[in-house]
Amino acid sequence: MEITQIAVAGTVESSDILITVEPTETDEIQISLESSVEKQFGQQIKKVIEETIKNLGIKSIRVAAVDKGALDCTIQARTITAIHRAAKKDEYDWKEIDSWNA
Repeated sequence: MEITQIAVAGTVESSDILITVEPTETDEIQISLESSVEKQFGQQIKKVIEETIKNLGIKSIRVAAVDKGALDCTIQARTITAIHRAAKKDEYDWKEIDSWNA
């Protein structure tokens, strides 16, 4: 899957996360995080985002996340949605996605 445009998923409401993804020229995953719970959960939030990106086969992406206390499942869902929007994909392989958490 290739990121071709900027896309957003989520909100800045309590218990949610706003994920913005965009293409980048470098061959790396760049994640910036703003969170009220960053000291306690920042590493875990970044880990969920990065693992989700890697599971989708993305190698080049810039992610900006604004977290308001989202659970891991919400972080994963918002990341998947933003990436699919940025790649202009309308179909999801739910069986594959479900196997990530097995």
